[in-house]
Amino acid sequence: MRVDIVDPSAYTVPYDHALCAALADLGAQVELVTSSFAYGAAPSPDGYTVREAFYRHAFGAPGSRLRTATKLLEHVPDMLRYGRGPARAADVVHFQWLTVQSLDRFLLPRTPTVLTAHDLLPREPRPTQVGAQRRLYDTVDAIVVHSEYGRAQLVERLGVDPTKVTVVHHGAFDYLTDVADPQLPPELRDSRRPAVLFFGLLRPYKGVDVLLEAWRSVSDGDLWIVGRPRMDVSALVASAPPGVGWVTRYVSDAELAACFRAAEVVVLPYRATERLDFSGVLASALAFGKPSVISDIGSFPEVAATGASLLVRPGDPEALASALSSLLTDSSARARLSDAARAAAAGPYSWSEAAGRTLALYRGLTGAR
Repeated sequence: MRVDIVDPSAYTVPYDHALCAALADLGAQVELVTSSFAYGAAPSPDGYTVREAFYRHAFGAPGSRLRTATKLLEHVPDMLRYGRGPARAADVVHFQWLTVQSLDRFLLPRTPTVLTAHDLLPREPRPTQVGAQRRLYDTVDAIVVHSEYGRAQLVERLGVDPTKVTVVHHGAFDYLTDVADPQLPPELRDSRRPAVLFFGLLRPYKGVDVLLEAWRSVSDGDLWIVGRPRMDVSALVASAPPGVGWVTRYVSDAELAACFRAAEVVVLPYRATERLDFSGVLASALAFGKPSVISDIGSFPEVAATGASLLVRPGDPEALASALSSLLTDSSARARLSDAARAAAAGPYSWSEAAGRTLALYRGLTGAR
C-alpha cells in the first residue's frame, strides 16, 4: 500500500517521522510530504522518503508574520499542485494538519483522505475558523484522534459521524532516547539539585503561572522551564521564585534529550481546554520512563490510568506543589511511576501499536487486505 503522510507546515515533525517509520516497518510504501523545517535539522528518513512540496519560496524568520504571510500566498497553489499530481499515485493521503480550514476542504485530493485531529479545534481560533474546522471533519473520509476523550468530543459534542472517528494512541517519542551526545542547554548546566522539567511552547493554557506559584512551596529541587514563548513571559520571568531555570528558545534534539534524561519529574500543569487531545511532551516523558504530574483534563486521565502519572486539579497551585514535593522526596514512588511509563511506551503507546491501528484504518478505506 502506498501512503502519503502530509504535513504542509511541518508542525509535527517528530510525530510525522515516527509514524512514517513505523508504517514502513509494517510494509507500507510511505512518503512524507511536507516543507522544510525552519528551526533545525529534521530526523533522517528511516524506510520512507521525504518530498518537500510546500512553501518552497517562503522567507522570513521562523515564526515571523512575514514567513506566515508568504506561506499563505503559496498554500492554495501548493495544495492544488499536490492534489493534481503526486496524491493521485497514493492509495491513502493522511493529513496531519490543515491550517487554512475555510479553503482546505475544497482543496483535498480525490484519493481517500484521513485527517489526524492533533487539536480537536484550533487553539487560538480566528473568526470563522472553528466552524471551518467542523466542516472539514465532514469532508475528509476518516479522522484519527489520540484518545477516547478526543473521540467523545468529536462525536458527542461536535456531532461528527462516529463511523469516521478512529482512536490511535500517540506513540511515545522513543527516538529521543537514542540521540547521540545529549548536552544540557547552557542555561541549565549549573543546576545541581533534582530537576522538574516543564517543556513545550509557552502558551496561556499551559499553566506556567500556576506552576510558578506552586514552586514557591517546593524546596527540594530545581524547576526547568524550556520552550519558545508564544506569549509575553517577561513578567513571569521577573517574578519567578528561586530555583527556576529558563530556556526560552528552540532547543535541539540533543538538548531536549539531555533535559528529559536529567529530570526526575516532568510536569504538565495545563488549564482545562476542550481543544487538546494529547501532548507530545507527555509522549516524550513516557519514552524516557519519567514520572509525570499532569492536570486532570482531556485525555490525561487515560494516561494516568496506566500508573505512569499523578493527576492534579487544573489551576490548583497547592495541589500541584504537594504532588511535586511528594515525588521529589519519595524515590520508591518515582520508581513505580517510571516502571509504568516504560510499560505504557512499550505497549499501548508504542509506535508499532499506532502503526498497526493506522494501517487497519487505511485498509478499511481502500478495501485492501
